[in-house]
Amino acid sequence: MVVAIVLGALAGVAGFLPLMGAQRIARKATPTSNFGFLGALLLGVLVSFLVVAVAVVVCIAVARDAALPFVLAEFFALIGSAVAFNVYKLVRK
Repeated sequence: MVVAIVLGALAGVAGFLPLMGAQRIARKATPTSNFGFLGALLLGVLVSFLVVAVAVVVCIAVARDAALPFVLAEFFALIGSAVAFNVYKLVRK
């Protein structure tokens, strides 16, 4: 179960990385182009969802009994990394 929690936490952090990358790409969009800004963010959300969903499906296929700890760890790691990133940005400013 510890392995499932650690792997879930790593998958949660990996699921946040596309969102962070999309934010950096969206910043480079022109100010008059709403589609470029929102399109980059939407693409980041889609890729993040795919990373998280694929990790969950693989976990269920490999070890069904460890799916709940994996998913919970993934969820809390994704939320925790998002909160930590935003707190870091807020403190840095």
